[in-house]
Amino acid sequence: MQEAIFTGAATAIITPFRDGAIDFESFGRIIDWQIESGISALVVCGTSGEASTLVDDEHIATIEYAVRRAARRVPVIAGTGSNDTAHAIRLSRAACEVGADALLLVTPYYNKTSQRGLVELYTRIGDAVDRPIILYNVPSRTGMAIAPATYAALADHPRIVGIKEASGNISAIAETAALVGDRLTLYSGNDDQITPILALGGVGVISVLSNVLPRETNEICRLFAEGRVREAAELQLRLMPLVKALFSDVNPIPVKEAMAMMGWCTNELRGPLVNMEPAAREVLRDRLVEAGVELAE
Repeated sequence: MQEAIFTGAATAIITPFRDGAIDFESFGRIIDWQIESGISALVVCGTSGEASTLVDDEHIATIEYAVRRAARRVPVIAGTGSNDTAHAIRLSRAACEVGADALLLVTPYYNKTSQRGLVELYTRIGDAVDRPIILYNVPSRTGMAIAPATYAALADHPRIVGIKEASGNISAIAETAALVGDRLTLYSGNDDQITPILALGGVGVISVLSNVLPRETNEICRLFAEGRVREAAELQLRLMPLVKALFSDVNPIPVKEAMAMMGWCTNELRGPLVNMEPAAREVLRDRLVEAGVELAE
């Protein structure tokens, strides 16, 4: 059986900016609050962290800072995927050198490949690093999906240990779970599918919601693990209006807006991302208040 890097909720943490640069002071405060709130792991430089806008030096500096600030309190999982195999290997090795506990590797985007190409890509990266790897399937962003048979083909690689499933395709996820068994750890990559994926054998979620509600997101997973399935489902359903608001615009536009409302950072995005429309912003504010989130403004 594959040992899980974490169980429960891992936050796909935002990267705060100020005047065009990474705001490490705010980043550190957010990391401390997340850990104090009981989050199980941190995922840095992922989609929510606007990784595709970071130059390599910023990318690695962000990972290194998170590793130092977390100080072994929780695992730090570094997003190091790329649509260029050589670039992904360089980023992955650099993340390992600065102390990342594991790697999150999205499928290639725009420069899409075949399923055979995915096997080669992930095998080459796995052979080049010494940390565990979580494969990240999010076809709505990349234009391609990891097929269940491809997961099965990669499941015996010693470095490939987990799956972040954000395809939304429950049937394909069920087929994957049946094929890979306990050779790969399954995580939900969608906040509206935490309990369904836990029911298929998943052990947690890599979450956007937990940026604003870390304790509650982790609680969904804890309740399910304790066999309190109805309570887990009820909590997820209660938070669904907020989840919907957090995905009412392109991620991470709403979650960064929410974090700014809470006083954690400025609402600064890197282009081409732009701030929310005023009407959508007010809906987000209302959903945060309804969920019991304390706002600073």
